[in-house]
Amino acid sequence: MNRLRHLFLQFWRMLLRLRRRYIDWRYVDWRYVDWRHVDWRYVDRRYVDWRYGGIDPKAPVGKRGEQAAARLLRRKGLLIVAESESDRGGEIDLIAIDPRRKLIVFVEVKTHSTLKPGHPAERVDEAKQGRVTRAALRYLKRKKLLGWPCRFDVIAVWWPYKTAEPDRIEHYEAAFEAAGEGQLY
Repeated sequence: MNRLRHLFLQFWRMLLRLRRRYIDWRYVDWRYVDWRHVDWRYVDRRYVDWRYGGIDPKAPVGKRGEQAAARLLRRKGLLIVAESESDRGGEIDLIAIDPRRKLIVFVEVKTHSTLKPGHPAERVDEAKQGRVTRAALRYLKRKKLLGWPCRFDVIAVWWPYKTAEPDRIEHYEAAFEAAGEGQLY
């Protein structure tokens, strides 16, 4: 890690010697950077954290699952509008906008952290679907977005105990229709 930090500082010191407002990359002397000793896995992980959002390793498992799901949705091109949106009608884990299809996506994230058999998405039963639907309807009313099309997704995350990354993430688009009274159209 010290070697990477040293190379990084050496690289940026070299860049700062150039003019600050305009860097002409054709004149950067790349010979002074020793690329053989760069840990590319670390660089790739840092880039992914910067580009799509990081995962807090000290957060509870459910929160880490939501952060991993948000990262997955950002990679798919969706814009995350809200996380853990809750009111008296219920709680929605993630709210995203799909700019290509022009629709609002309400996402329920289920994280499975034990070795017990079972699928995390099975825990989204009819009662939970009704609570998510009521919370989504209240959110749409509050933001004056009742005419917009929407969809309900479920993301299942398998995150074993004491690991840094999830084993598997599955995204189920349009996993369920609006349930309960006062359904959406």
